[in-house]
Amino acid sequence: MIELTKLNDTKFTVNADIIEFVEETPDTVVSLTTGKKIIVQETREEVTDLVISYKRAIYTTNL
Repeated sequence: MIELTKLNDTKFTVNADIIEFVEETPDTVVSLTTGKKIIVQETREEVTDLVISYKRAIYTTNL
């Protein structure tokens, strides 16, 4: 899960696995596999970095 911010400064958490794509139009729009679209304050690059960090955290094992 990653935390993002709506345009009204409301924080929310979204399952990174259901993000289909992210575009800047110029607002950043996160499109989910459910068909829902959410406009967020973060840039496309920030959303990408958050997803990568999340994936690294869950797939990296500390042996």
